[in-house]
Amino acid sequence: VLGAQAVCEDAVVTQQLLQEGFHRDLLLQVKLGATREDLGRCTVAARTRLPPGIYVDPYELASLQRHNFTKALVIPDAVDVEAPEYLAAELVVLLYMTPDPQCSKCFTATLPMHGRYHRPAENNGAALVALKSPEILICCCDNHLSTECWKPSDMEAACLGRSSDPCQWYSVKHKPVNEELIMQIPVGLRQHGFLVCVMTLLATALCSSMILTAACRYGRSS
Repeated sequence: VLGAQAVCEDAVVTQQLLQEGFHRDLLLQVKLGATREDLGRCTVAARTRLPPGIYVDPYELASLQRHNFTKALVIPDAVDVEAPEYLAAELVVLLYMTPDPQCSKCFTATLPMHGRYHRPAENNGAALVALKSPEILICCCDNHLSTECWKPSDMEAACLGRSSDPCQWYSVKHKPVNEELIMQIPVGLRQHGFLVCVMTLLATALCSSMILTAACRYGRSS
């Protein structure tokens, strides 16, 4: 009975942004009411929605997964990494979590994220992108743990390392330490537009003339 009550306790979710600028790491920690012994071989994951201003690189994730670092499923799996914020769509990431060796009830995961280019701003040199608290999911395909206190989820994905077939996931009630994170992404200023255009044209003309001069000089000598 005590084990069942522990499983039904609310989870506590903490998320933190590491680094600065366009390239950040999202650090997630989930503290469940149950210990890893109570959960058996269940898989814990976090489903987080990334707004259009943030994206994940599927090639980077594939490389991390090959080295057994971050394991994640991106929906949709085709991500346009070059699209600006105003032409991009929301992404859903299922981030598989690993046990925290320093806490018997804790699971952690790290997700590398990147800021998209935004339209130039009038005054402020940064765009603010809100990242909501994730949904915590558990699947217990080969475990007899009671799931009466969990709500079935519509997530269709396999339990990590169990089988390639989709498993029944359950949504765990949780208390976020912070409802959302604010990611600051550097943007240009509108009043710099004319100067940027002029400098770009001058640099292009200079480089083109240098290439043309070199081509004529070495072309004649050859």
